[in-house]
Formats: sequence, C-alpha cells, structure tokens
Amino acid sequence: VISTVTTGQFDDFIPVRGRVEPRSTIFLDAIEGGRVERIHVEDGAMLKAGDLIVELSNTGLQLDVLSNEARVTEQLNNMRTLELQLEQNMLGHRRSLVDINYQITRLTRLIERLEPWGEKGAAREAQLQDSRDELTYYKNRREVTLVSQQTDERLQKAQVASMRASTEQLEANLRIAKTNLENLSVRAPLDGKLTAFDIEIGQSLNRGERIGQIDDPDRYKVTANIDEYYLNRVDILQQATFNIGGRDYTLEISKVYPNVTNGQFEVDMQFVDGEQPNDIRRGQTLNTRLQLGDPIPARLIPNGAFYQDTGGNWVFVVGSDGDTAVKRPVKLGRRNLSYIEVLEGLEPGERVITSPYTNYIDMERLELSGGSDD
Repeated sequence: VISTVTTGQFDDFIPVRGRVEPRSTIFLDAIEGGRVERIHVEDGAMLKAGDLIVELSNTGLQLDVLSNEARVTEQLNNMRTLELQLEQNMLGHRRSLVDINYQITRLTRLIERLEPWGEKGAAREAQLQDSRDELTYYKNRREVTLVSQQTDERLQKAQVASMRASTEQLEANLRIAKTNLENLSVRAPLDGKLTAFDIEIGQSLNRGERIGQIDDPDRYKVTANIDEYYLNRVDILQQATFNIGGRDYTLEISKVYPNVTNGQFEVDMQFVDGEQPNDIRRGQTLNTRLQLGDPIPARLIPNGAFYQDTGGNWVFVVGSDGDTAVKRPVKLGRRNLSYIEVLEGLEPGERVITSPYTNYIDMERLELSGGSDD
C-alpha cells in the first residue's frame, strides 16, 4: 500500500475501550466471625441504609460480653465498698476529734479552776498536775488523729481514683465487646444495590471475610486499560468522548493507576457534570476517544502496519518514477487511529509504503509492480 504525505490538522487522540463500573462501592466484611443464622435479603436487592442483611452467631463473643459485664459489676461493687469504707473512716476520725476536743476543753477549764488553789494543799497540786498531763496527752492525740485522718483520706482517695480509672477501662472494653456483638447483625451502611452476595445458612465466616458489596445504583464511572506506551502522556482532567443513542457524552480522567500489568495501565473516568446515559449498566463496554492534546497543523501519513516493523525510524519512499522505493530514515511523532505525525525526513507530496515490511526489513531498495495507492 502506497500512501502520500499530506498536510492537515493532527487530532491527537487514541481509541480507548472502557467498561462501566459503579462510581462508589462499599465492601461488606464480617467484622467478627460467626455462623450464619438468618439471611434477610438476596443478591441484587436494593437496600436502604440500616437494612438488615444477615445475622451471625458467635458463642465465644457472647461469653466475652457476659464476662466483661461481670468484671465491671464486680469492680463497681468494690469501688462502692471502698468509698463507703472511706466515709466510715472519716466519720470515725471526726467522732474521735469531737471527743478529743471535748476533753481538751474540759481539762483546760479544770486547770483554770485549780490553779488558784494549787498552793493551798498537796492534793490540789497533784490533781492540777494530773490534769495538765492529761491535757497534754489529748493535745498530742489530736495531732496524731489529724495526721492519720489526712493520710487515710489521701490513700483511700488515690485508691478510689485508681479503681475508677480501671472501671472506666473495663466499661470501654465492654462497649467495644457489645459493639462487636451488634456487628454480628450486618446492616447496609448506605443506600445501594447488594452484589457479590453468596453465603448460605449454617456457613461459618472468618473475621474479616468478604460477605458482599453495595454499589451506588445511580452513578457510574468508566474504567479503561491503556497501552503503557501512553503512560507519560495520560493525566487527570484529560477528556474522552463517546456516542450512545445518538448523543455525545464526555468523560474526564479522575485517577491514573501507574502500575503496569500485561503491558497496560488503568484509569478511572467520571462523567463530566454528572451527565450520563440513562440506559447504561454495570459491565457494559464503551468505545471512547481519549484526547491527549489539542489539534495542531502537521505533516501526516496514514497509520499503517509498517510502524510495528520499523518503530517509526525509517520508511520506504517511492521514487518519482513509481517503479522503485528506497529506504530512508525519518522521525515520526504522535499517532492516532488514522494518521501519524511526520516530524523530519518527509515532505508533502512524497509517497511512502505503509503496508507491512515483514519481508523487506533487511532490504535497502525495492522494485515495485502492482502497488496500490491509498
């Protein structure tokens, strides 16, 4: 096939085949493992947030909750007992102080009455001295009682605070255990369509095992695999167009996954302004045109199979007589489905062979006969 070098507008796009996927997907996992007791919905059901999907049972988890409840109750009882003991000790110290203060007051008054009579007899002097000694004893006892009261109060309050902190930790653990117990009843976290839901009554599920997923039933995205050759030219916000039902729609790249698998990388595309066809379905394929750059004037040759044989480094140029073709190095640029951009080595009006070069790779000159112009 012989093609002519022309000038025109190079439309920098590539064809991309994408598949329709839900725009958002929530995966349902068994937070706690258990045995499937009841199934309330079927695969494909439309759910509202909070709808019950499946009920699991886990005897070990239920026993843990009961055990935690018992420990919390025991700790609360111990704390109440300690607080009561603290109050009783404080009351006991207060009673002792009341008695001691009374004795100090009584002895002080007695001494005041006896002192004027102390010089009048030995008996009075002995009674006065005994009263002074007893007064000193009660004063010392009051000091010891005050110190004991402060020490007991400080230690018991610290013990109560420690038990209260321990109780709060146990209550937090109990709340977590109860939450895990509630998670045995799996509910829909949001509105959507239940898919990939395939479990049976009596089945045992491990912790973290996938149960199914909930897809957004109204909003979609398009996921496509693109040849790694274009990895450095594809970026977010680039747009792709497609036609369905006689109407054009525009997609915009929202995410590029740089990992290359089997020579391709993946991109996600969103519908611009949320305008999407009403009749598309999950898994449907769409043929789109991804625009890599703005249209520009350029020298062009038709895209042909020769490119795979030469890598765009050289071509056979047909002579003016049309009977021969000579190998010539060239520099080619971007490609689209129809044309290749010529950067160096060819001029408008020249003719080149664009069919496969499989049998001519090692040749420098070809003799032509029966060629066809494209």
